Amino acid sequence: MSRYKAYVFDFDLTLADSSKGILICFKHTLERFGYDIPDDMTIYKTIGLTLTDAFDVLTNIPQNPQREEMRKVYVEKANEVMSKNTFFYDDTIAILQTLCQANVKIGIVSTKMRYRIVESFEMQAHCHPYDLIIGLEDVDAPKPDPQGLELMMKKLGTDSKDVLYIGDSYIDAETAVNAGVDFAGVTTGSTLKSDFEKYPNVYVGESLLDIFQHI
Repeated sequence: MSRYKAYVFDFDLTLADSSKGILICFKHTLERFGYDIPDDMTIYKTIGLTLTDAFDVLTNIPQNPQREEMRKVYVEKANEVMSKNTFFYDDTIAILQTLCQANVKIGIVSTKMRYRIVESFEMQAHCHPYDLIIGLEDVDAPKPDPQGLELMMKKLGTDSKDVLYIGDSYIDAETAVNAGVDFAGVTTGSTLKSDFEKYPNVYVGESLLDIFQHI
């Protein structure tokens, strides 16, 4: 596990299955604002987008004038239900702890708010096996803009050639390309292996364990 000096992960559907909490929050918000509720897979496929962009997709209204108010209602509901409905994949914590012991840097770059990720680790894992989290509140432009990864590299003191970014979405793959770092895809989200193969990658695996057994 020492090929890279820093391993940076997406959060939702990469380190943890947060889909149950996300579905609850989207359905609650759409119902509150009087919109039809799409099927679960349609909602699931928006995971990785910012909330405001996701609401544009789910309401089929580009630049929906209600998107910011909807975001606030979503966050309100998420404060109640998200972390207790977020579950780390079986291999996540062990892999992060092994990386810690290997004396490499561990980061998380996500469109989720940083405090929510910290809360999930505290509530579900009871540990903090990472060096740094860059959340949505830490950047001016979300993924696939490279700002989050670039900020991560700056704060960790690592060069792009020494970083592997791991994510479950084509958005993560695009982010890695834009930041000039290596990428590994995990098919625990809605992006298929065939979609990942359209982007430069060192490996596409079915799980984090699969990835670390092959890189």
